[in-house]
Amino acid sequence: MCGIAGFYGTGSPDDIRRMTETLRHRGPDDGDIFVDGALHLGHRRLSIVDLANGRQPMRDETTGVTIVYNGEIYNHPEIRQQLDTAGQHFVTSHCDTETVLRAFLEWGPDCFARFNGMFALAIYCPRRRMLWLARDRFGEKPLFYARNTHGFAFASEIAALSRWSHFDNSLDHANLQRFFGWGYLPGGRTLHPGCRSLLPGSWMRLDLATGAEEHVRYWEFELTPDNALTDRDEPRLVEELRDLLVRAVQRRLLSDVPLGVFLSGGLDSSSVLAAAARVLPPEHIDAFTIGFTEPSFDESGNARQVAEAFGVRHHVSMLTADRMQASAPGILARMSEPLGDASLIPTEQLAAFTRRHVTVALSGDGGDELFAGYDPLAALKPAALYRRLMPPPLHGLLRHGVGLLPCSDRNMSLEFKLKRVLRGLSYPKAMQLPLWMSPLEPAEIRRFFDRPLTAEEIYEDALALWEAHSGCDDLSQALLFFTRFYLPDDILVKADRASMMVSLESRAIFLDNEIVAFCQRLPNRFKFRNGTRKYLLRKALAGWLPQRILELPKKGFGIPLNRWLRDMPAPCPVLPDLNAAAVRRCEAAHRARKGDYRLFLWGLHALDGMRSGSAA
Repeated sequence: MCGIAGFYGTGSPDDIRRMTETLRHRGPDDGDIFVDGALHLGHRRLSIVDLANGRQPMRDETTGVTIVYNGEIYNHPEIRQQLDTAGQHFVTSHCDTETVLRAFLEWGPDCFARFNGMFALAIYCPRRRMLWLARDRFGEKPLFYARNTHGFAFASEIAALSRWSHFDNSLDHANLQRFFGWGYLPGGRTLHPGCRSLLPGSWMRLDLATGAEEHVRYWEFELTPDNALTDRDEPRLVEELRDLLVRAVQRRLLSDVPLGVFLSGGLDSSSVLAAAARVLPPEHIDAFTIGFTEPSFDESGNARQVAEAFGVRHHVSMLTADRMQASAPGILARMSEPLGDASLIPTEQLAAFTRRHVTVALSGDGGDELFAGYDPLAALKPAALYRRLMPPPLHGLLRHGVGLLPCSDRNMSLEFKLKRVLRGLSYPKAMQLPLWMSPLEPAEIRRFFDRPLTAEEIYEDALALWEAHSGCDDLSQALLFFTRFYLPDDILVKADRASMMVSLESRAIFLDNEIVAFCQRLPNRFKFRNGTRKYLLRKALAGWLPQRILELPKKGFGIPLNRWLRDMPAPCPVLPDLNAAAVRRCEAAHRARKGDYRLFLWGLHALDGMRSGSAA
């Protein structure tokens, strides 16, 4: 796992050195730069595979084509065999960076669709004066770019990109509001003018001679259910899924350094451990768990039961709220973009604890999106019935009455869920999912911002997705929403930033190409049936996991955020258009338990941290 950076245009080797050095936490083992006229490339390496070789930037001596690459291609041994047969000559023994480079030389940008793994890369072709950028299917690995009159620059993190002398570090007013309307920034947006994130499953080509850009989406998640599948196929599907899980784990064991498993005690991480125990002797597996002293947030007992069932080496670290709260400002200051997901804090603590023992960890990220695991999915049918039967005036009265309920500090309390659902039901159906999860609704944004966007502007991405799939049922629409937006722009951002802060590589089992293809063709009744989420996954794990674990409700990686925010100093970011008096009133209401503004206030803390980190 690594960090990459580069630019073409006005700048100097000092710029690329600063950009690259900013990514040292992503690659503490090695680093180098490449310069060809106005083109500068930089790389930092975390050595995982072929430790003795694989230095970057890597250059093909015959063509001069040069690559900087961040990621792991799990099927690179198979691709390497194909390239060897095609006549490509390899210099290294098993370096996946060289496999990617030679795949590009052989197949051009068509190679990206062949990769099963996670990656962000830049490839420079000096003869054609072209620069390609590409990103993996779900965007597990980040890649930002910026363009202005001084040139074009890219990097794994905005913090590195901002070290380019000509980066515009001002804030985009509209995207600032979108951040509070979503809790993250969807669709490649960032908070800085002229700066974007390359979309998942896409590549772009920059003609250095003319400045022309080409963008191509080589893959995008779609649901393509095989409606010929019936309940009679269930035993076969169960066996197929079990086989896919084991194969996905086998691919992700490719490593020349110690490797472990994240174990939360939930279904997804437990299934990863169960599959790993069918590949490796259990006594050789290290599993890592974070526990919480607050009972409503703690799953360490479940994790311990799973670890004991398999006989693996289990490492547990118990966290107090005070310890996590004390760590939060430092973690937020290392984020060069805001993220409204407060579970970033325990995720970083888990990664730091794990990194003391291993360099690579297997994770269960993606299981909820692919197998329908999220709580809001259970509310879709009741919400649709409510919309048909409840007159708007009565809805307003009910929402007002529920809004008077005292705010609970418990994890995912009933009061919190009711308020969230009723808020989403106050807006068109196409907007309800982001609104169930967002820090602010449009009516509140109008209160806090002097030049507010409309609801349609804030949620234009969700509206476009809904319109493009207008023939789909509500569950399919929701699965597309979670997989297209929440997974790449929240879950995978959190996983990448938290793990790379401590130089740990995290590998998501469920995002294996074969598992994803399996889920795409799986009819929804095999994912959500009679109120049971992850139906087929639970069936596949029966006999692998203790029955009690299979029956547990989803808890999530939560923290006592309500209580934290009553104890923490008030956030005070200086932001354009933000009504400071309204923020103070909101903060006072939250402290007095007269309102639940936890996600908005946390978003302000995230912005505070981002700005303080960029100023350092």
